[in-house]
Amino acid sequence: ENENVGIVVFGSDTAIKEGDLVKRTGSIVDVPAGKAMLGRVVDALGVPIDGRGALSDHERRRVEVKAPGIIERKSVHEPMQTGLKAVDSLVPIGRGQRELIIGDRQTGKTAIAIDTILNQKQMNSRATSESETLYCVYVAIGQKRSTVAQLVQILSEANALEYSILVAATASDPAPLQFLAPYSGCAMGEYFRDNGMHALIIYDDLSKQAVAYRQMSLLLRRPPGREAFPGDVFYLHSRLLERAAKRSDQTGAGSLTALPVIETQAGDVSAYIPTNVIPITDGQICSETELFYRGIRPAINVGLSVSRVGSAAQLKAMKQVCGSSKLELAQYREVAAFAQFGSDLDAATQALLNRGARLTEVPKQPQYAPLPIEK
Repeated sequence: ENENVGIVVFGSDTAIKEGDLVKRTGSIVDVPAGKAMLGRVVDALGVPIDGRGALSDHERRRVEVKAPGIIERKSVHEPMQTGLKAVDSLVPIGRGQRELIIGDRQTGKTAIAIDTILNQKQMNSRATSESETLYCVYVAIGQKRSTVAQLVQILSEANALEYSILVAATASDPAPLQFLAPYSGCAMGEYFRDNGMHALIIYDDLSKQAVAYRQMSLLLRRPPGREAFPGDVFYLHSRLLERAAKRSDQTGAGSLTALPVIETQAGDVSAYIPTNVIPITDGQICSETELFYRGIRPAINVGLSVSRVGSAAQLKAMKQVCGSSKLELAQYREVAAFAQFGSDLDAATQALLNRGARLTEVPKQPQYAPLPIEK
């Protein structure tokens, strides 16, 4: 089909009819960015949808840009505190890292992300300079409008909207907008990264973006591959997540930390999209239904969760306290499975089981109640 051009409409197509005149804008898709965006809720094209009028002074940034090169980057070395004991102690995250949050539906993935945003309130209030403040961008992809409204309420009640931007492409929005939203949010986060500031971006969730992209690609007659996804679905996520980086001192030392969320079906981490995103990111936090229903919340499976670069950014004190606990927890879960069969356990195994049971209780904490690092 060399003579055909596919056209995608970013928005409602109800008013379009045959014979309408089409004009080009002569520009590539761009979105507003800057501090004027803080506290606002916008759609995938950066148009405010919170009913609070137009945006004040802002610059416009391209939605699709190349990720920073190797020379412009620096290794991750500053901690990004989430306020969750289980994460900060066992799978620490650094500024500029990409950490995947993966798990079944209703296992508290979004809660981990929201707690991280809420925790920045106390971190930012202590910040002495602009370079310590962490701004947050939350991208809601394919979620219900009621869920987004609920999130806005939670953030505004905690006074967390003042340092946050919400980009919403809800389930009622067309697929092209759900596909575009993560890139728009990323462009807004890059404003902070490129101006020597720090930002955190949450994509909730990328499996819905992949589904929207599949829908779009099939309508554009692209050849389908595995699970009917197009061949470039890996590139869809890799070019997005590579834009989260820690910049070198020569280029302003800013950072963009990404927390993409992926929803699995029945705990299947080996499906197509999860296996694509896991190698792109610098580690993953796995949440499990079984743990959630056993009352272990946040329901993080410590054995499967890793942080590949975060340990370099962890605080020295935290390292000393939690150095061996990850291994002990993993061993406990292994031994606990066998301990159900046998009754005559040796003293060492019994000690491991007792310690493991106590260690399991330590990271538990209620939702939307992040703890400062001292506690």
